[in-house]
Amino acid sequence: MANLSLKSGRIYFQRHWMLYAMLLLPMAFFILFRYVPMTNIVIAFKDYNMFKGVWASEWTGLKWFNEAFSSPDFYNVLRNTIVLNVLDLVVGFPAPIILAILLNELKFNIFKRFTQTVVYMPHFLSWIIIAGIAMKLLAPGAGIVNLLLIKLGIGPVNFLMEPGLWVGTYVSFGIWKEVGWGTIIYLAAITGISPELYEAAEVDGAGRFRQIWHITLPGIRSTIIVLLIMNLGRILGSEFDRPYTMANSLVMSVADVISTMVYRVGIRSFQFSYTAAIGLFQSVICVIFLVAANAMAKKFGERGIW
Repeated sequence: MANLSLKSGRIYFQRHWMLYAMLLLPMAFFILFRYVPMTNIVIAFKDYNMFKGVWASEWTGLKWFNEAFSSPDFYNVLRNTIVLNVLDLVVGFPAPIILAILLNELKFNIFKRFTQTVVYMPHFLSWIIIAGIAMKLLAPGAGIVNLLLIKLGIGPVNFLMEPGLWVGTYVSFGIWKEVGWGTIIYLAAITGISPELYEAAEVDGAGRFRQIWHITLPGIRSTIIVLLIMNLGRILGSEFDRPYTMANSLVMSVADVISTMVYRVGIRSFQFSYTAAIGLFQSVICVIFLVAANAMAKKFGERGIW
């Protein structure tokens, strides 16, 4: 039996060896540029000296973790990271679902495709460009938005200089940039729903809202769950370019997040071990959230991401 299995495996490999050969290059890429650099995580447990190198530097144990957890600055950036990411999740996550359903209900295909293209285009812009657009639009003296508000008698509003307004602006521009990308994913999921279900519901007298609630939303539930799990996995993660380009010295109390702190303290101040410890803590918490969200999805009968 074992010889038969070995022979069938050899025949299978002889037939499909080219497919496995094609995997060598991406596997080599991930090993060299993803897994090998992970060995440098030991910097978080060492007093790293760039002249001695990673492995020759002295071990310090949990010194940098203790220093981080006893620093008020760390808890400030941790709070900011959680608050901004939770707002992105609560406000931004439903936006592409709603927009995808609205576009799916449109019968005028030309307008539907035009709208889809327009909302998708900001995804390709970098945050450097978007931050420049935000400054031009929201400048207190000459911004288009404030000029309109002055005409209406409301007066200029410092959207980018007052902490509370800055948070709203930050979240709003994040939704504007990424809502089109999420919409395309959900529209693709909606196209997989059988049209016969809608026809049967229409025969039974169900209106458009009933069809959305009982057919469309359940039909894309698995896609929603997978994307929600991935977003929960990034609840403590933070991209660098978005807060860095949109922040200024007047709003650092709410704009300083883990990624900007790592750049400011680790790269500019050369405290590599300290920021490596913060980065390791961030990664561990993100993995915990990801695993917990996936386990909860499976508990409720969904497939999860693994």
